[in-house]
Amino acid sequence: MQKEHSGFLGMNEIPLVYGMSIGEYAKMINEEGWLEGGKKCDLTVIPLENWIHEHIYQIPIRPSPNLPNDTSINLYPSLGLFEGTNVNAGRGTEFQFQRYGASFMDSTAYSFSYVPQPNFGSKYPKEEGNICYGKDLSSTPRINEVSLQWILDAYNNTADKSRFFNSSGFTKHAGTPSFKNR
Repeated sequence: MQKEHSGFLGMNEIPLVYGMSIGEYAKMINEEGWLEGGKKCDLTVIPLENWIHEHIYQIPIRPSPNLPNDTSINLYPSLGLFEGTNVNAGRGTEFQFQRYGASFMDSTAYSFSYVPQPNFGSKYPKEEGNICYGKDLSSTPRINEVSLQWILDAYNNTADKSRFFNSSGFTKHAGTPSFKNR
């Protein structure tokens, strides 16, 4: 996140995935003096018992209506970048952030398609009612990095590049204009 692009989607100059618990993140913000005016607060972080930072935690409930399982949570940092595009990232399906596609992507490049419909996670999904050509990632093994392979794949398989990015601001989602400008 570059400072000039900070906002609701990212308030601090940190990587997209930072590997800290929310308590560790709060302590960093406080100690670095990132609160308004460099203020520091009296902060107490209660440590979790029997938690080891390096262990993978499987969350027992959805942290969001659009993050139904561990696969979607794991892929979210990579597929969340689609929020700044006109490509559907599985909203309007039961596989949110586990697939991507659009009606304007090259149908001959993909063997997978789906049709987003309104559901409890998305009342108005992108590409609602349209056949979306793309990829199903629901069986993707766990990754330990942010991958740009899927957004590059979608962009490279969009004939009319003017339809790819939307006005919600890809730069705001990515935190930098460098991805879009390359």
